[in-house]
Amino acid sequence: MNFDLSDEQRSLQEAARDALGREDTVAAAREALEDPSSLPDLWETAAAAGWTGLLVSEDHGGVGLGPLDAMLVAAECGRRLAPVPFLGHLPATLLAEGDELQQLAEGEKRGAYLPTMPPSDLDDAWTVDPQSGLRRSPAPAFADGKVTGRVHWVPDAAKADYLIAIAVDGGVPKAVLLETSQPGVKIEPTIAYDSTRPMAHVELDAAEGKVMSASADDITLAWSVAQGLIAAESLGAVEESLERSVQYAMERYTFGRQIGSYQAVKHSLVEILRLMENARSLMYFAGWAGESAPEQFTLAAHTFRVGAGEALDYAARALISVHGGIGATWEHDAPLFFRRAQLSRRLLGGTGAAADRVAGELLAQAGAAPARG
Repeated sequence: MNFDLSDEQRSLQEAARDALGREDTVAAAREALEDPSSLPDLWETAAAAGWTGLLVSEDHGGVGLGPLDAMLVAAECGRRLAPVPFLGHLPATLLAEGDELQQLAEGEKRGAYLPTMPPSDLDDAWTVDPQSGLRRSPAPAFADGKVTGRVHWVPDAAKADYLIAIAVDGGVPKAVLLETSQPGVKIEPTIAYDSTRPMAHVELDAAEGKVMSASADDITLAWSVAQGLIAAESLGAVEESLERSVQYAMERYTFGRQIGSYQAVKHSLVEILRLMENARSLMYFAGWAGESAPEQFTLAAHTFRVGAGEALDYAARALISVHGGIGATWEHDAPLFFRRAQLSRRLLGGTGAAADRVAGELLAQAGAAPARG
């Protein structure tokens, strides 16, 4: 397959890079280590650019683009470590309806999707990330029109106006829209390790909401899109890590030679490039599947999540290593990318769960394939 971005997609990338370049979000991330409240709010930037309605049709106030377009913008956010509330808001727009969807698409209201992992070959239940430990927690329950349960580490929930909770009723998932100001909804803002990633713990106590018409497949799509978005952010951070590493390797001299001329450094940089290009190819595959082969999107998005997570983990470590002693100091930018890498690979089920889902999808396909005689 020959794949390339369209002129419109390249323009979208350039516009996103320009909009995000107006503020030094990397420097702001460093300041937020001392004072999390100093983190800039880029909601107005996102709304003005139309990013809040990227995945919403024009009939409902959006711009009617696809998953690849959203991932391209997310990658630019990752490059700048910009705290644009994509992970919470965009999946929520896939499940919302009516006036609330219009408000979310136009940026009048903020949304947050409560990430809930669909069943797999390893676990037949809908589950959410635990507050601590490895054992996943059950998704909120739906009974008598009300939602009860806890969901931890929810991106962008602290400033959201609407939550989209996935609540289970007799094994059947329902997408329920809740107003954050209503009774029975408690949101505890938190920042863990990565100051660029505002999150919250959400507690629902018999919260009465508006049930959306989304099917189990629709809810699974929202989860898969979230996987693609966090992977795209990681890819953007890899690109920036490589650029910074190469630049320093060309500028820094030791024993009269550029450090980039040493084989160990060259091999490290080439490995970042290899992992980055692999992840980029996986993003294109996910984008193609989202548009042309939706039955493959779950596999593609989770594969992208695995590849991009591995790439950023390596690139962030190499960024510190190439810079030597200065790269590990509090004042340098390199540890900011390392923090982003380590938290990103743990959120939304983590890269390990994504790898398990990829394996499950491939095994299922192999089992369904006709035997060769």
